[in-house]
Amino acid sequence: MSESLKKYSPVSVYLMVNDGNAALDFYRRAFAADVTETYPYEGKLGHATLTVNGSDIMLSDEFPEAITGVRSPMSLGGTTCSVSLSVEDADAWFERARAAGAEVIRPLTDEFYGRSGKLRDPFGHTWGIMGPVKNANV
Repeated sequence: MSESLKKYSPVSVYLMVNDGNAALDFYRRAFAADVTETYPYEGKLGHATLTVNGSDIMLSDEFPEAITGVRSPMSLGGTTCSVSLSVEDADAWFERARAAGAEVIRPLTDEFYGRSGKLRDPFGHTWGIMGPVKNANV
């Protein structure tokens, strides 16, 4: 793999949003994101890379579909996927995101596969937060 490709995770989520700078602020507060690069384009956020819990997430403002091939959840009226975030303390991550403005879709519960809940961020993307179960009797 070339050196320029090694700076990104082998598979990365690329989120399309309707206000890139507000999204960067939200992801910093909600998920302790570290913004590692930003590039403006035509007065908007053309591209950004952030690191959340050791993984890369890329995002940009929405541009015409003919350029990007992608539309934001706000334009679609929903999303077609969910970002899954595996963490050691699901309760702390879930509460921090909720306090930052994420909408609770499904509260955290202990399931057979782990502690899990679902949130929607202010830009329409859904996030599954997963961690170890708190109640070992599940």
